[in-house]
Amino acid sequence: MTTNGARGIEYDAVVIGAGAAGLNAALLLARARRRVAVVDNGQPRNAPAAHMHGFLSRDGMPPAAFLEAGRAEAVGYGAVMVDAAVETSLPADGGGFTALLDNGGTLHARSLVVATGLRDELPEIPGVHDRWGRDVVHCPYCHGYEFRDQAIGVLGTSPGAVFHAQMLRQWSPDVVLFAHTLDLSAEDRERLDARGIVVVEGSVAAVAVQDDAVRGVELADGSSVPRSGVFVVPRMVPRDALLRGLGCAVGEDGWVSVDRHGQTSVPGVWAAGNVIDPRAQVVTSAGMGSAAGFALNIDLVQRDIAAALPVRAG
Repeated sequence: MTTNGARGIEYDAVVIGAGAAGLNAALLLARARRRVAVVDNGQPRNAPAAHMHGFLSRDGMPPAAFLEAGRAEAVGYGAVMVDAAVETSLPADGGGFTALLDNGGTLHARSLVVATGLRDELPEIPGVHDRWGRDVVHCPYCHGYEFRDQAIGVLGTSPGAVFHAQMLRQWSPDVVLFAHTLDLSAEDRERLDARGIVVVEGSVAAVAVQDDAVRGVELADGSSVPRSGVFVVPRMVPRDALLRGLGCAVGEDGWVSVDRHGQTSVPGVWAAGNVIDPRAQVVTSAGMGSAAGFALNIDLVQRDIAAALPVRAG
């Protein structure tokens, strides 16, 4: 069932975000016969990608089909899907949390699972945004095999691009690192040269696109280097405003801290997926969601036991 936001209903858990992490948490909790609402505004990070990879039994599946199947499974066990975004989540009087939705709705829950993911901040280079998720990509494990033995380019828009080029070398013997704004050290150049990775100097002007496909990388001096695929290391920004607003502790790396079960420093609040781990792939995020749902249910059981015990005098 999909709604626009139920008012005044208390849930055992409200899951914020319907990606792999959120849906797997919802699935586990719904199967545990918990009252679960999943709030999502339908803007998944991997929407531009045609296929996802590295997920056993789901390799090559379109992300949209994967999410649709996940929603159907969670709903089949009684989870409620709410088409909205959570603007604010506040501790409620008397315990629990109140989630304020952008459609004016309000959800009340004993616990929260925040699985809002992250956003990729891309360099402002013509062609990058337009081709993102197709032949301008980031993850070697997600896309490297599809570009095997092809002409690969790596844009030097981040210090991480140097090792990115080294990783991609195992998928293709033809890897070019475009230095762009990088100040490569002598050691960087020695290591790149040792693996046969060519360094092209000069600023990148654009990713060349023709006939709905990347054809190369254009430089500011007017020259162009033919390439079939381009890899970029984006700046990954967690969508963690809700977690920070609730007072969840942040680690030295700038990301919200959780234990191995996904529990934050705030009682009753769990987090899973890319909102706490930029390296998590779809399969990893699903596992994180399952772990969070498992731990959350145990916490609810403990609370149920405490509530059922008779009050002891004195």
